[in-house]
Amino acid sequence: MNLSQGSLFEQTPSQPRLVRREAITDEGLKHFQDVYPGKEISKADLFYYVYGLLHSPEYRERYADTLRKELPRIPRMKTYEAFKALSEAGRRLGEMHVNFDSQPIYEGVEIDYGKGSLAPDDYRVTQMKYGKGKGKDKDKTILHYNDRITVTGIPLEAYDYVVNGKPALDWVVERQCVKTDKASGIVNDANDWAIETMNDPRYPLDLFLRVITISLETMKIVKNLPALEILDN
Repeated sequence: MNLSQGSLFEQTPSQPRLVRREAITDEGLKHFQDVYPGKEISKADLFYYVYGLLHSPEYRERYADTLRKELPRIPRMKTYEAFKALSEAGRRLGEMHVNFDSQPIYEGVEIDYGKGSLAPDDYRVTQMKYGKGKGKDKDKTILHYNDRITVTGIPLEAYDYVVNGKPALDWVVERQCVKTDKASGIVNDANDWAIETMNDPRYPLDLFLRVITISLETMKIVKNLPALEILDN
C-alpha cells in the first residue's frame, strides 16, 4: 500500500469551508481488513499504524534503499496483535508530537537563573549554545540558554530522537534564536513569537525542556515496538 495525499482545504465562492479528505482509501483499508477477519479496523487505526511503523528502526533499516527513492510502502503484519501494537504506539506518538506545546516540562535538569529576580527580558534568547567539551567537542548535558540562564543535567539519551537527520533538541537550539536572512535582510526573532503569539517570554526555554520529555518518551515507545514480521515482500 502506498501513502497518498492527506487532508485538503477547499473553498466555495459563497462560503469558505473546510473539507476533510481521508488520506486512506477504502481499498487501502480493505487491504488490511482482509488480513485480520473479524477484527474492527478503522481508517484512524490504519493511519496511526503507519505512523508507528515509520518510527520502527527495523523498518527504516530494512527498507532504507527504497525509502530514499520512492514513497514508503506499507507492509501488513502477520498478526493482528502486532498491527494493534503499532497502531496504539503510533497514536501515542502522534498525539504527543502534534501537541508538543502541551507536553510536560522535563524536571530532571538543574536550571541556574543567575542572581536576582527575573524580568521578562531575562528570558530573551539570541543563540543557545551547548557546553564546551574536550577539544572541539560539545558537552550536550549543558545548555547556555543566554548569558544569564544555564541548564545542566540534560540526559544524553534525549538526543537519540532524530528528526530529518538531526536530534529534535538540536532543531530547537537552531531555530529558537535571532537570525537575519542574508538575502532579504528579514530578521527572524524567536522572542517575537514567544511574546506576541504565545504570551510567554520564556517559551523558547520551556520548549527545549518539553522536547526533552518528548524525546525520551518517543524513544521509550520506539524501543518497545514489535518485531517486523510481515506478510508482504
